[in-house]
Amino acid sequence: MQLGDVFLEKVNTSLYGFAGEVVHPRGMVSLPLTMGRGTARKSCLLKFLVVDVPSAYNVIQGRPTLNTFQAVISTYHMKIKFPTPGGVGEVQGDPLQSRRCYVDTVRNPDKTTRISSHLGEEAKKEIILCLQCNADIFAWTPQDLEGIDPQVITHHLNIDPNCKPVKQKKRHFGPEKDKIIQTEVNKLMTAGHIEEIQFPE
Repeated sequence: MQLGDVFLEKVNTSLYGFAGEVVHPRGMVSLPLTMGRGTARKSCLLKFLVVDVPSAYNVIQGRPTLNTFQAVISTYHMKIKFPTPGGVGEVQGDPLQSRRCYVDTVRNPDKTTRISSHLGEEAKKEIILCLQCNADIFAWTPQDLEGIDPQVITHHLNIDPNCKPVKQKKRHFGPEKDKIIQTEVNKLMTAGHIEEIQFPE
């Protein structure tokens, strides 16, 4: 839509995925949305959260939009109906396009990356094509990092050996986040990147 950041309202809320991943919206924008055809159509001004993440969908409508339009959805018929001054408005889904979006979403749900949203169309196409052609060189899981030569990349803690270690106070994240943290730790341990050790008191 070629809208710049000047049109975005600042938001302090975050979005959380099914696995607990956090997405920070770039902002919120108010846009008019029209649904229906002919006299049986309706237009409303809606607020959209703008996120810079790869997705098979351009826009995802939620309950606020459906409530604003007083819409009723039938997933079986892939149709939305809503009242308008000119009668009952309808939006019919495209089964073929819906299937394509579904396939794109579930094909490699974890194998995604990010590119700048400020790129031109040609540059964006070239980068996406390059990433798709070289997807096999990315480390998608901790196991993919096994066997990397330390001369290529390594990690060191910048700690003065003369300083006495200080035990940090245990942090509590809550049951849900604890499960996510434990899952990620187990992945690293299984891949052999970390191991449990005991420190003297």
